[in-house]
Amino acid sequence: MTHSTSKITAILTAHPGKDADLNGLLVEMAPHCRAEPGNLRWDIWRDPTHEGRYVLDELYRGAAAVEAHRASPHYRAYLAKVPELADRTAFVLEAVDVA
Repeated sequence: MTHSTSKITAILTAHPGKDADLNGLLVEMAPHCRAEPGNLRWDIWRDPTHEGRYVLDELYRGAAAVEAHRASPHYRAYLAKVPELADRTAFVLEAVDVA
């Protein structure tokens, strides 16, 4: 079965003293990711119950768009900076058909 969209959910938890830097990096990424041809949405969520925890909610026009995102210069620069700022877990997801 072919899925027309792919979703990425990434959870980032800032290292002590790195919350502002992580926030800045994520906010800086938003316009670049949103401008990608295969991007349908790219949002940053902050967990009000856990200081320094962010959730990226991303939606793409399928696996090829996810691959293009991951090959982009802005994503590669982000990925190089994240380890010094936060712990990161990312999931690439496909929709489940519900009748």
